[in-house]
Amino acid sequence: MRIVLQRVRRGSVTVAERITGAVDLGFVALVGVTHDDTQAQAELLARKTANLRVFEDDQGKMNLSALETGAGILVVSQFTLHADTRKGRRPSFIHAAPPEIASPLVDYYAERLRVEGIQRVEMGVFGAMMLVEILNDGPVTILLDSAALE
Repeated sequence: MRIVLQRVRRGSVTVAERITGAVDLGFVALVGVTHDDTQAQAELLARKTANLRVFEDDQGKMNLSALETGAGILVVSQFTLHADTRKGRRPSFIHAAPPEIASPLVDYYAERLRVEGIQRVEMGVFGAMMLVEILNDGPVTILLDSAALE
């Protein structure tokens, strides 16, 4: 699994002109799943997401986690995180998991965020054409890759 975490002041997903998920201070988590990803990896990444200290403390230092700040997390499926751009000009998405694998793992990651103690977990709509609004704060953008954490 690959997750791009963007610390945001505001993030939202709109599908068919209707907002399906939104957060204020927190993360937008863009989640890409590959064929051999597991629930154990989703659990590991949810724990890392909830506890990653990238929110500012009283002195303006990145020293607090989403759990400590009460930050919300907007989870958005993003198969393009597994794009293979080594050949030609058109990316290949052969490494992205099919919907029957990816969708349940994205949902499981979101559920594990709740188990970790994140009070507000919002979702995009798997497989839909989404308009994702991200007001990146910092900017702070962190890449989490389960292959690098194991």
